[in-house]
Amino acid sequence: MDIHEKHENLKKYLESLGSVAIAFSGGVDSTFLLKTAHDVLGRRAIAVTARSCSFPERELNEAVAFCSLHGITHVICDSEELDIDGFSQNPPNRCYLCKNELFEKIWAVAREHGVKNVAEGSNMDDNGDYRPGLEAVAEQGVKSPLRHAELSKAEIRELSREMGLPTWDKQSFACLASRFPYGESLTRERLGMVDAAEQILLDLGFKQVRVRHHGEVARIETDEAGFGMFMDKAVRERVYKRFKDAGFAYASLDLMGYRTGSMNETLTR
Repeated sequence: MDIHEKHENLKKYLESLGSVAIAFSGGVDSTFLLKTAHDVLGRRAIAVTARSCSFPERELNEAVAFCSLHGITHVICDSEELDIDGFSQNPPNRCYLCKNELFEKIWAVAREHGVKNVAEGSNMDDNGDYRPGLEAVAEQGVKSPLRHAELSKAEIRELSREMGLPTWDKQSFACLASRFPYGESLTRERLGMVDAAEQILLDLGFKQVRVRHHGEVARIETDEAGFGMFMDKAVRERVYKRFKDAGFAYASLDLMGYRTGSMNETLTR
């Protein structure tokens, strides 16, 4: 089945839902899902974005701007993960704890707006990694339209490009809490360090980056283009200095480069 057939199946599935509240982060997947839902359902599709210290302000602002541009009803709710019992200890099921509370809040918003369904943007690529958040999706009765349509990340990017969505080549993003080894406590200060460090790299022109927090050490993951940028001594020196200003004593470059879920690698040891 080609990607356009999958897209048509996605539209038919969304139409069958009647109305839907999309968990909207402003990333590649949720933007594509929201725009498709809005095209199919109009005002019967709404966006819900959670504001928290693990969600960078730049991402929230982009989500707000997108909904405003397309006339999509957008509700911002506060969902402070650090207040969730056990979350700050950063256990392996951290994502489950977060998503469980998040979907409860989105369901409340959906009911307030007379919306019958809640949906999120996981795709087929998410089936192969450790994703405890998908347990919350199943338990809360949340729909996963992109997985239902069997769409991969690459296919979503291509369809987004064809639709003229600005996110088609946006870097992948995940909650800032995913930058910490399991068991390392999460605080506003530490999350802020990671957020500041990643913003430094983005401002310098890096596109796909993760800054993993290992105590005093910042472990940088980047793509091939990013490796090339680090060959410039002036760039390395600038990153090192600004990372120290952000609170890190050391900055290192991960030789394996960017990959999703690298903190899950320790779970198999």
